[in-house]
Amino acid sequence: MRGILAPTLSGQFVATLTITRLVPSGSQVKKGDLLVEFDRQSQMREFIDRQADYTKLQNQVIQEQSKESAARAKDETEIREAESGLSKAELEMQKVEILSRIEAEKARETLEEARATLKQLRETFDLKRKAAQAAIRILEIQRDRTRQIMEHAQADADLLRIRSPLDGVAVLNTIWKRGRMGEVQEGDQLRPGMAFMQVVDPSLMEVSVPANQQDFVRLHVGQRAQIHLDAYPELVFYGKLDEMAPIARSGDFSSKLRFFPVVFSVSGHNAKLMPDLSAAVDVELSEDNQGGGEP
Repeated sequence: MRGILAPTLSGQFVATLTITRLVPSGSQVKKGDLLVEFDRQSQMREFIDRQADYTKLQNQVIQEQSKESAARAKDETEIREAESGLSKAELEMQKVEILSRIEAEKARETLEEARATLKQLRETFDLKRKAAQAAIRILEIQRDRTRQIMEHAQADADLLRIRSPLDGVAVLNTIWKRGRMGEVQEGDQLRPGMAFMQVVDPSLMEVSVPANQQDFVRLHVGQRAQIHLDAYPELVFYGKLDEMAPIARSGDFSSKLRFFPVVFSVSGHNAKLMPDLSAAVDVELSEDNQGGGEP
């Protein structure tokens, strides 16, 4: 048996969840079949909005990266041109001895200007790259945050569709709703974390029995028993004792009276054998257990 709980959504507070689809109680389900779907409009709308924002930011990142690549290529070209200009100015300085004073002074000024230009281009090149990378990084952070919000919205939307964890029978729990007890149905609102359904494997049914102090000492694991359903007295099932609690619990009517929870496994299968039915268990006592012939 696996209990089915109303999901708790991540990153947001939701007071109630509205059921839009629900399998009928008693339906046979396979592992992976849809059991219940809650209203997902808010989560899907959030996902679509964030998906549009994510696509926009992703395009902006690509555009900024393309602009930076073009700007980098342009700056590198200017640096190469400045390096070429500096080489020419240095060659002109080698002929300064044969130039006039005016021409020689012009060559010196040209050389100093070429050196200053190249130095400035190299310094601004690094600053431009850092500024461009910072701008791109800001867009990438915004894009990644938007993607996380989008993924959270998608995950929440997926949580609102609960599928069966195993093959079995879907059984709706009785809960308090609208001032009375009843099974949930489509249109009802549930609080997150509320248990409202079980998926039970009918081929592995068990009966939980409170054994009183007197009967408990006469029981042992493996003991065979006959099981009768109060709803179907004509049916008889056979089983054996599988579990015995080592510690007693207080009774409902007196703290002095205690009982021990014991569990019997049921052999066989019948379509009428469903969870939450009341049953009576008749244990087969051996002669050693009967204590001098007492039944």
